[in-house]
Amino acid sequence: MNKPELSVEFFPPQMADGAEKLRAVRQKLARLNPTFFSVTFGAGGSTQDRSFATIAEIATEGHEACPHLTCVGMSRERIREILREFGEKGIRRIVALRGDLPSGAYGSGEFRFANELVEFIRSETGNRFHIEVAAYPEWHPQAKSPREDLLAFKRKVDAGASSAITQYFYNIDAYRHFVDQAQALGVTVPITPGVMPISSFSKLARFSDNCGADIPRWMRKKFESFGDDSDSIRAFGFDVVTDLCARLLEFGAPGLHFYSMNQSGPTLEICRRLGVVKD
Repeated sequence: MNKPELSVEFFPPQMADGAEKLRAVRQKLARLNPTFFSVTFGAGGSTQDRSFATIAEIATEGHEACPHLTCVGMSRERIREILREFGEKGIRRIVALRGDLPSGAYGSGEFRFANELVEFIRSETGNRFHIEVAAYPEWHPQAKSPREDLLAFKRKVDAGASSAITQYFYNIDAYRHFVDQAQALGVTVPITPGVMPISSFSKLARFSDNCGADIPRWMRKKFESFGDDSDSIRAFGFDVVTDLCARLLEFGAPGLHFYSMNQSGPTLEICRRLGVVKD
């Protein structure tokens, strides 16, 4: 098997010790030779300074840095300034997202949807940036219908998206169906599956309930059967996610995007099992 394209997502650490730990995590994950490291951007730009600092460090270390950019609650002028800053830092790739309003915020700024942000980036900067957008194989929790969610994804591609990264999932049929349906609409950009390693089932369950990702019943029951046996939970989690990744690559997925949760161990273990990184 040829080595797939790999990428890894981080969130900006809140404290200095967290930033130091993340530097060590990046050093370990650099063994994967990832296409890029991405960094999330809080609702309405709420983590903006910390996100920018993390992105600047990644770029300084010689890695491809890919900042997230959310548009809800943002003005066109502020987005224009951010794009200028990205260009000055040598950033070549962006994850363009709608984002959610910060708690207590009112109004949505000058952008309503991610396709409007993609269109604005293209109108302001041409082809300077490779633009990633989000895709939802199990449908966005706020979508009116699966069809409308699929059409919303196509609008982002038609606006100028270069490729897409999916929300994480554990049902490969959901990804296969989404890719088939997108291609039937004429979408040709690569759609990279997002992968969430499993270290704690309780945390995964809470996170999945919030973002709409489905945990298949057989998985949920198996995890619940382990009770507080964290070693068994981790071992089963590695088995499930490694098998999912192998089947995705066999299906023809263009790569794997890991939601690292600022940890190196789970992602490295899965990649070791897949044979894409050596011990």
